Amino acid sequence: MIIGTAGHIDHGKTSLVKALTGVDADRLKEEKARGITIDLGYAYTPLPDGNVLGFVDVPGHEKLIHNMLAGATGIDYALLVIAADDGPMAQRREHLSILHLLGINCGAIALTKTDRVPPARVAAVTQEIRALLSGSGLAHSPVFPLSAVSGEGVAPLRVHLEQTALELAAPSRAGHFRLAVDRAFTIAGAGTVVTGTVFSGEVRVGDKLVISPPGIAVRVRGIHAQNRVAEIGYVGQRCALNLAGIQFEKDDVRRGMWLLEAPVHAPTQRFDAHFDLLGSEPQALRHWAPVHLHIGASDVMARLAVLQGDAIAPGGAALVQIVTDKPVCALNGDRFILRDQSATRILGGGKVLDPFAPARHRRTAPRIAALQGMQITAHDLALLAAVADSPNGLDLTRFAQTRNLRETEVQQLRHALPLHIVTTASSAFAFTPTNWSMLKQRVLTRLQQEHTENPDFIGPDRTRLLRMASPSLARAVFGALLDELLSVGLLAQSGPWIHLPDHTITLTVAEEKQWQQILPLLQAQPFQPPRVRDIAATLSRDEAEIRILLRRIARAGEVYLVAHDHYFTRQSVAQLSAIIENLAQIHDGVTAAEFRDRINTGRKLAVHILEFFNRIAYTRRTGDRHRPREEAPVISI
Repeated sequence: MIIGTAGHIDHGKTSLVKALTGVDADRLKEEKARGITIDLGYAYTPLPDGNVLGFVDVPGHEKLIHNMLAGATGIDYALLVIAADDGPMAQRREHLSILHLLGINCGAIALTKTDRVPPARVAAVTQEIRALLSGSGLAHSPVFPLSAVSGEGVAPLRVHLEQTALELAAPSRAGHFRLAVDRAFTIAGAGTVVTGTVFSGEVRVGDKLVISPPGIAVRVRGIHAQNRVAEIGYVGQRCALNLAGIQFEKDDVRRGMWLLEAPVHAPTQRFDAHFDLLGSEPQALRHWAPVHLHIGASDVMARLAVLQGDAIAPGGAALVQIVTDKPVCALNGDRFILRDQSATRILGGGKVLDPFAPARHRRTAPRIAALQGMQITAHDLALLAAVADSPNGLDLTRFAQTRNLRETEVQQLRHALPLHIVTTASSAFAFTPTNWSMLKQRVLTRLQQEHTENPDFIGPDRTRLLRMASPSLARAVFGALLDELLSVGLLAQSGPWIHLPDHTITLTVAEEKQWQQILPLLQAQPFQPPRVRDIAATLSRDEAEIRILLRRIARAGEVYLVAHDHYFTRQSVAQLSAIIENLAQIHDGVTAAEFRDRINTGRKLAVHILEFFNRIAYTRRTGDRHRPREEAPVISI
């Protein structure tokens, strides 16, 4: 269990931690000289069951709230420290607000310095504390009068903390490892060490992690978990990790960064969230207000965009978008706190919903509905809601990253829920069975309309059909949808053209006779067929007549207009696609020169052929190389 202290300056937080653990959490020379806590301090004490109780001693001065916030995230239990001589101070409400906004609603109150006041004062301050906590998550927390100097009353508090730690349910270790860095330093002979509270998952010696947001790869050389040498650290613990890396220097990591596994390395400068404005605010918080964002251990400037209305009334809540000055790490469920632009007061706090928020259409009704679904805590119910709100499919890889789910966890959800899954080379997409059926029916309906309007065309190719029927659908997903329709006979394919099975183009007897004369000429030089004018001259036919016939045969899918005035047979195009794929595997893509040499044609024609394959989305050009697409259409002979 991680315990965080909260209290006004000079109310005895550090002295109490020392009385409980024997450790002086003030580590800085200036702290010892001035007798106040300036930065985060840490102390540990063993529990009867062999585990360790960890304390985070945070500064109490109002000017050091940013340091307090850096250490407050990730704690399990609050120890509110109030001096009996001073009683609750004005800043105490801010401390309570911070604990509430971070979701810390269990704790105890240490009423310190009781050796300086009479019993009547202790009783009076206890009543003041009860009044202060009334209505808060700590309303029923026990109060322990004590003196850290004399030691009187410390033992009952320690027993209470130990018993609470023993009863606390162990947190789930599901999800990828994430640690919010609140301290980084070097140790002679060991190298760079970072400390922080583990938000999720677990880490072992030898694991490879990423420093985020910068994206620097590191390896874990050693672990101290709860101040003990360990082979593993996990969620709910404070850990110190000794790091090493090929391109890693000690100055590459600092407070506010994260250590995490690669699948959840997703820095963002824009996230959508649910936000609560404190009721103590004197006025409404308006759209695009400048704020300080505290998330994890980081403190960055940001803007708040109100997604519902133009302002948030004091005590109100709304869906918002946070746009930051620099990248931060945020995943669904992460809590954050906002302070005003001058960092003099707490405005409120909330939970991250979507770390990959869109810049446009962020206030539309469908988007607001989607964000409301993202507030669902249970992963299975949240997935069902998200899929229902995604008629063009939900990217499961992105969903898993947003909610920090491992692949095994996603697979369990996939098998447990009634979903239609389409797996592509880059991700998997989930549909409701109803939405998937509607997409298929839309294709069939649109093709029927196309055949009615253009009876002389066999049908569109896949790229054009995508634009006609489902332009927002991922190309690879649309390919899977067509393949499914083809496999059950609801669609047919002639060359690259997609059509309904009963739709055909029939040549007249005269046209068929001419075609049988043209075909051998195209087959004689499959990679360099004669031009239309040359075919007409060879057959002593009118050039315009031959051109019209070849266009009609192309609509039937038997030939392709690959280059200007160059028609290639379907078999030739299939052979050329196989050559491109083979060369691309050998050379990591194919250049015009390599392709020219392989098919033994001129460079100009080779370039035209490669450009044709780019047009039909079989290849993608990068620089001077052409590479087959992952979702390339099948070109059959």
